[in-house]
Amino acid sequence: MCKKIINLLLLATILTVTNAFAAITITRVEPANWWTGMKKSEFQILVYGPGIGNSKVTLSYPGVTLREAAKVENPNYVFLYVNVSKSARAGSVPITFTNGAEKFVYNYPLKGRTDKSGALGFNAADVLYLITPDRFANGKPENDNWDSVSVNRSSPNARHGGDYEGVKQKLDYMKDLGITTVWLNPIQENKMRGGSYHGYAITDFYKSDIRFGSNEEFKALTKETHDKGMKMVMDMVLNHCGSSHWWMKDLPSKDWINNKGVFLQTNHATVSVMDVHASETERNTFLNGWFTRGMPDLNQTNPHLATYLIQNSIWWIEYARIDGIRQDTYSYMDFDFLARWNKEVYDEYPNFNIVGETWYNKSTSSAWWQGNSILSKKNPNLKTPMDFSLTFAMQKAFDGTTDNGYLGDIFEDIAQDFIYADPYNILTFLDNHDLGRFSRKEDTDLKRYKQGLAFLLTMRGIPQLYYGTEVLMVGTKEDGDGKLRVDFPGGWPGDKKDEFTKAGRSDMQNEAWNYLQKLLQWRKTNAAVTGGKMIHYAPRNGIYVYGRIKDDKTVLVILNSSLKEQSVSIERFTDVTGKFTSGTDVISAKQFPLNSAISIPAKGEYILELGN
Repeated sequence: MCKKIINLLLLATILTVTNAFAAITITRVEPANWWTGMKKSEFQILVYGPGIGNSKVTLSYPGVTLREAAKVENPNYVFLYVNVSKSARAGSVPITFTNGAEKFVYNYPLKGRTDKSGALGFNAADVLYLITPDRFANGKPENDNWDSVSVNRSSPNARHGGDYEGVKQKLDYMKDLGITTVWLNPIQENKMRGGSYHGYAITDFYKSDIRFGSNEEFKALTKETHDKGMKMVMDMVLNHCGSSHWWMKDLPSKDWINNKGVFLQTNHATVSVMDVHASETERNTFLNGWFTRGMPDLNQTNPHLATYLIQNSIWWIEYARIDGIRQDTYSYMDFDFLARWNKEVYDEYPNFNIVGETWYNKSTSSAWWQGNSILSKKNPNLKTPMDFSLTFAMQKAFDGTTDNGYLGDIFEDIAQDFIYADPYNILTFLDNHDLGRFSRKEDTDLKRYKQGLAFLLTMRGIPQLYYGTEVLMVGTKEDGDGKLRVDFPGGWPGDKKDEFTKAGRSDMQNEAWNYLQKLLQWRKTNAAVTGGKMIHYAPRNGIYVYGRIKDDKTVLVILNSSLKEQSVSIERFTDVTGKFTSGTDVISAKQFPLNSAISIPAKGEYILELGN
């Protein structure tokens, strides 16, 4: 009888202990792991679960300490701030949560920092190739449909099925073209009604959208890109999340989302952040308003959220070893947050580069955001702003049918480069996923195309191309964003045409492709264009001339905007030509003596490598 009672007591004790351990529930931990050997010793762990904020948190692991278990308004969250000393080794860090008699141990993975590849950054020696992953190539049709959202290629606003495998299969195509860097529009989960094919309504910052592939598949894609001698840039969105983000049903605090979580349409008054005459109400509406109703605006002044977002960027760099970030809706965010974000990323990865979407009509506003800007009272710390001002000038300047003289507008725009702290480290582009495509339906020849690309790829700055430019893809903003991001023909099984191949392209497309390939491959070999200083001359009679010079390399570029052939005397350009006696056009291989005038075709261009 006594033995039976003892057994019952033991059983009761076991059940009590079991129930105690089961009572504390953790449903989400972000990030899923961290690393030893990081330059910044402290990192944050978001822990989410019913009443988890009521628990006492302790940690016992050699070289790892818990500085703070920060509670917030919502007891379902606790933010742990953990320090990892230089002596700490990789392993499972036991984190104990105790609430009265209840106890739960979570073993947190601390990994060794063994992968040193990537994180190389990008610069003027690179050419970025911007891809909307859903519209580029579908290499794995079995992952097309998910969460009750099906592929519908007939709708410009639906999911079409492009994925990592499709991009992977086309890496050799990009390398052969002459691309050095792949930039993907956002790849994180967009579990939104309708599919959110563009990627800008993120519902999980730590998870790849499964329709593109898993986190592991993205990491593998980045590695293969590196193995082929190219780089990977990841498009990130820290201004807002998707309305179906998991935390929207149970926010950590009322100030997690701007305007207390209530929809307020932003006024898009981007200049208000630097405008000395802007009203405070207009500035506040811009910064705190939402981009759309489906994209709640994140409050980067909340210290826990700010750290979460900064750390998320660092996690992706360390996990996937990406080389750069393009930050969406850059000017819509808190200035101090952005300055801190840039600094912490660069402190950890000195060679890394971030380009911010500084969408302004005037270059002065873009320059205000660049690190060490003389225009801003505080240092923005951003290495690379985007030069929309030059883009808008370029879209007009190379018209192949009118004698418009718009090359003067390009000259004047570039003549304002004194406002940039570093004019050679700005992103230049003819178009992108938000703008009407540079090629137009009405173009009957390649004069505009060739002039535009010759300029883009020899001008100061870091050039970016948009997928499909090489095969003359067209699309206007008036027809909707979906028409700017059409499927690349040949990227899907069963496509009638395969424009990834010479046989699948028209004669005009092949001429365009070959021209761009020759220019891109040559560009890799010429240090003057990729790293030299620029000297330019005010246009005369519709002719714009500039040079790029580095050490013993010199390139002279001549653009003719006139509808007639013109003769250009070289005597005026001795600052560039110096003692050189001849120039060889990199496209046609024609040689020109520099002691006599050069005849340039109507709407033509020469890119001359100078020599003797």
